[in-house]
Amino acid sequence: MTDGLVVGTSGNVSVRVGDTVLVTPSGVPYDRLAPEDVTGVDLDGRQVLGTLVPTSELPMHLAVYRATDARAVVHTHAVHATAVSLLVPELPPVHYMTAALGGPVRVAPYAAYGTEELARHVLDALADRTGCLLRNHGTLTYGTCLDQAYDRTAQLEWMCRLWLTASSVPGRSPSLLTGEQLAEVAERLGGYGQRP
Repeated sequence: MTDGLVVGTSGNVSVRVGDTVLVTPSGVPYDRLAPEDVTGVDLDGRQVLGTLVPTSELPMHLAVYRATDARAVVHTHAVHATAVSLLVPELPPVHYMTAALGGPVRVAPYAAYGTEELARHVLDALADRTGCLLRNHGTLTYGTCLDQAYDRTAQLEWMCRLWLTASSVPGRSPSLLTGEQLAEVAERLGGYGQRP
């Protein structure tokens, strides 16, 4: 909440542990969540842990786990990313961190929240990517752990803010990176950071 990625009860988070998906409950403000409030479901959506109702976006989370190697999923209604989802079919590559998400971030077509239709649109937008925007809705990113999924969400929001800011200058268009430049960065990112 302190990063401005969610407001009230908007957005949701999940983590896969084996064949169980731990997910935030529906309609509980984040500042009131306690560890015992987490719910758990199997990959078919049957509740196996907790008493609170799982997030309404459960179909989207489960679709990502079934189709990818995700171990964590973060969905937000971040303001800049949502604004970009209203304007373009994909976020233009304005920064090299585009490569960390697999390339230019696509916008999934609009569908009502919590529907299988939205889950299908998200999977299409995620093809070869680890994040996407949801038209008139928000963001979804995934990773090998919750920290990585969250960091990708924060980076995506920052890149959306960057593009909106640069695009707002009258008479100017943002400089974009080429596919070759992104490929070079993707290769370099493979060796980035500390080694265990």
